[in-house]
Amino acid sequence: MEVRKGYKQTEVGVIPNDWNVRRIDDVCKLINGRGFKPFEWKETGLPIIRIQNLNGSDDFNFFTGIYDKKLEVETGQLLFAWSGSRGTSFGPHVWQGSLGLLNYHTWKIQIQETVISKEFYLHALRFLTAFIEGKAHGAAALVHVQKWEMESFQFPIPPTLAEQETIAEALSDADALIEALEQLLAKKRQVKQGAMQELLTGKRRLPEFSKRWETKKLGDVFEITAGGDFDPTQASDTQDEHFPYPIYSNALTNKGLYGFSSYNNHQAGSITVTARGTLGNANYRNHDFTAIGRVIVLKPTQPLDGRFISEFINNRIDFVVESTGVPQLTAPQISKYEILFPEFPEQTAIAEILSDMDTEIAALEGKLSKAQQVKQGMMQELLTGRVRLV
Repeated sequence: MEVRKGYKQTEVGVIPNDWNVRRIDDVCKLINGRGFKPFEWKETGLPIIRIQNLNGSDDFNFFTGIYDKKLEVETGQLLFAWSGSRGTSFGPHVWQGSLGLLNYHTWKIQIQETVISKEFYLHALRFLTAFIEGKAHGAAALVHVQKWEMESFQFPIPPTLAEQETIAEALSDADALIEALEQLLAKKRQVKQGAMQELLTGKRRLPEFSKRWETKKLGDVFEITAGGDFDPTQASDTQDEHFPYPIYSNALTNKGLYGFSSYNNHQAGSITVTARGTLGNANYRNHDFTAIGRVIVLKPTQPLDGRFISEFINNRIDFVVESTGVPQLTAPQISKYEILFPEFPEQTAIAEILSDMDTEIAALEGKLSKAQQVKQGMMQELLTGRVRLV
């Protein structure tokens, strides 16, 4: 493959001519934590920093004995969890807590600050982590890497601290945007959760409604059936004029969408409810569809707002497992569960409020996803030198 002018082919790919390829142990020292035993755990003292604490848990054990000074971790220290879960705990972290002691399964990273910027190295390690996970030992979810292996991994590095810091600043700005969106999204979800607690229980009534809520069984207001079999010759993975109707299964992924069918066996306005494995996940369907497998379908037998009912099922009904083995829910079982039932106009008013919140949350989720994609693209461009900022 031809390499463009000003770039060179290296062990880690194509990078600028003036960039270098360095091993992990060229730029830092990895210091392992200590395995503190349960009998050493105390109620007070210095906190023991475990993997769970790197992910935000404030559940600490403490130590009051004699320890090696190298185990101390101060605020802002760069760490690397060498044993943990893919995509979450495994990989680099910056310690944000107070002075603590490093537990086993995590390295404290002492960098050569004359060679590499700490902020740049954090982003470089994050970029490298996916590759390290691919080489790591362990099961699909839990992985670990040995110290000698970690030290041998290579990565590209700009020649000057100034360029490294410029790259780090750009990526940190992207991180700040992502964090702000995550915090706003969490707040919006909390607001909706609070609104549901009030609106779905009748604790807070909308001023234009005064009629008392009734308690009814689901079987009193719905015709309840199970999905059953379907004709695979009448199905497709893509939706078009020949296969216009969504097929919904008992799955949670993509709200149960399985494919598309040339025929439908349920009408718009019905609700699907998962009935095997994870029980009681309800989705309102505002279109004709086909239901298959163990998913349960609730077809209304009187005027009601399916959006309100779906929210109530998802947030106010705790389905009890009545079978051994894989949890299952049958049509006769679900028909016995009760629901607080306001008059139809009030159902719609509540559903509109919650739907507007969902729309706002979905928009924020879209912005967050886009920001995360942009950040990933920035890392690919900036940490390989494809785009130069200085």
